[in-house]
Amino acid sequence: MKERFQLLLSLKVTEYEINELSKFAKECDECYELLKVKLDSLHHFMTDPINLHRWQEWGKDKDILSLSEKLREASVQALCEMEKYQSVRTCNHQLNASEYITTLSQTVKHELDELHINENSKVLFIGSGAFPISALTIASEKNAEVHCIDIDEEAVEMGRKVSLITGLQDNVRFSNSVRNDLHFAHNTTHVLIASLVRNKREVLNELKDILQPHTKVILRYGNGLKSIFNYPLEMNLTKDWELQSVKRTDGIYDTMVLEKVNA
Repeated sequence: MKERFQLLLSLKVTEYEINELSKFAKECDECYELLKVKLDSLHHFMTDPINLHRWQEWGKDKDILSLSEKLREASVQALCEMEKYQSVRTCNHQLNASEYITTLSQTVKHELDELHINENSKVLFIGSGAFPISALTIASEKNAEVHCIDIDEEAVEMGRKVSLITGLQDNVRFSNSVRNDLHFAHNTTHVLIASLVRNKREVLNELKDILQPHTKVILRYGNGLKSIFNYPLEMNLTKDWELQSVKRTDGIYDTMVLEKVNA
């Protein structure tokens, strides 16, 4: 029983700290660095063996679930604000986004190779955010054509400005709806759905009527303890989608690769 309260306390304290740091950052830009450090620490929190054991024992407890959902909402909102801050800094030439992308490319290149993304690929990225590093990395590293979708109009505009700063505007486009470019969506070879996309079921239902058979859908998600920083995936996909692979790592999210069932 003691471990239940230890997990409750950890979740509650972490949520409080993220919310407070988010408030501080709005008053003082330098606090964004403190917020970034705190968000980065969630990686360790989610993969710590002690926390994983506690979650295995108490992860279905209603109080634990309630606090974990509150922490997720706090961390998602903080990350969105962090991305907007990074985007503004890039546009003001206070952050070298090209150097940032190059550094990130080293960590995601293996994943891109596994997905067989190359210069002939057409990638639809759903939930790209205001500082769309993953999408820009695909364009930079693989010279692929990428269409970014985000429901946040401000994030769309910020992402577009960052693509101009990095010189990748010819490869990357931005919109707030898949249906704004059905021709591209119909011919896309890969779809990436970000782990911070909440309504995964609705997105997949929309895609199944648009995509060609054998288009790869790469779905990022986080179940269990990883749900404190990612929206989970709890659904039966066997009717409309064929599961190609599931990759669970000690990273911040897990990945599922799907293909539409050829009716």
